[in-house]
Amino acid sequence: MRSLLGPTLLFLLTPSALTYIPLSDRSLAQHLPTLSSSSRDPDFDPTSGALLAPILIPRVPGTPGHASVQHHFVSFVQRSLHPDWRIEWHNSTSATPATGDRQVPFANLILQRDPPWMSGEDKRGDVARLTLAAHYDSLYRPEGFVGAVDSAVPCAVLMAVLRAVDQGLTRKWEGGEGDGMEEEKGVQVLLLDGEEAWVEWSETDSLYGSRALAEAWEDTRHEAGSAFSTPLESISLFVLLDLLGASEPHIPSYFPKTHWAYQNLAKIEERLRKLGVLETRPRRNFLAESNKEASLFRGFVQDDHVPFMQRGVDVLHIIPAPFPPVWHTMDDDGAHLDLPTVRDWARIMTAFVAEWMDLEGHLPGTGSGRKERCGAGKDEL
Repeated sequence: MRSLLGPTLLFLLTPSALTYIPLSDRSLAQHLPTLSSSSRDPDFDPTSGALLAPILIPRVPGTPGHASVQHHFVSFVQRSLHPDWRIEWHNSTSATPATGDRQVPFANLILQRDPPWMSGEDKRGDVARLTLAAHYDSLYRPEGFVGAVDSAVPCAVLMAVLRAVDQGLTRKWEGGEGDGMEEEKGVQVLLLDGEEAWVEWSETDSLYGSRALAEAWEDTRHEAGSAFSTPLESISLFVLLDLLGASEPHIPSYFPKTHWAYQNLAKIEERLRKLGVLETRPRRNFLAESNKEASLFRGFVQDDHVPFMQRGVDVLHIIPAPFPPVWHTMDDDGAHLDLPTVRDWARIMTAFVAEWMDLEGHLPGTGSGRKERCGAGKDEL
């Protein structure tokens, strides 16, 4: 995610609308992850946090550290989430300027959970999926680069969000099939590989995994008669998280077409602050551009969303501008994270997903912010 592009593409986009039901104040206050101030953060502590610490290692594609992080993701899903989560890999290879003719393997991890009555292969084209994304690879150089904000923290935040809403999805869907009057909605997470340039950012030396996946999904056809022709069309909104975890982030609204979604996310942040749920006290809110005028949408940051946006997918990009001072330096490590900011991102994004999936009245209490393994039986929920 490196340069700002001009407004040409932006103003080809038009606003869209979607039924969106806010959570009550009670749900926001009582059902989001919390943490006792006297305890060590069980999820995001850089040295021992169950979600984040295993990602805070160099993760260059094709290396043992890269494989270790892949195992961490899959193990988390299998141990901590409902068995209905579908785990898939999209694999590709590419030469890079740093490796010459040697083909480097790239692997995107795709996690999906749909309503149980829509779980068959013949139904996959009938579900509109909120798609949450982050990249998990790290820079090839400098050697030993960890990439805490870029993008270990976004990956860990998405893991926390899935765990926080998982039981709510189960409770919501236990009642059986919908009435057929509303669009079927699911959740999808893309942990993308190969975002980083190997030598110098360019159209060909960057976004290896997302370019391959977007192209593959454009060519993949759902069964005839499906509500959506391709997996790309099934994406109701592509929410990309990047460079999160430093204090005082400023997140612009980049796209007029999804400004309504940005406004909903900003409203969540504002409500959580008024309710005293968030830990941070920034000089201004993280998402402070709800009232942005159309004439001020002037550019966007190149990142993993671009191959999808070029194919017509609606994008909400959660990336600060300016970038954090540690960006692409050896200081982008666990020691330079602001953990209250990290935890607040988990709370904000959890509320956003819960609202999108209409989980009012279905979210469990959290207490410590951690939950037991969610199995198929009701006594395990």
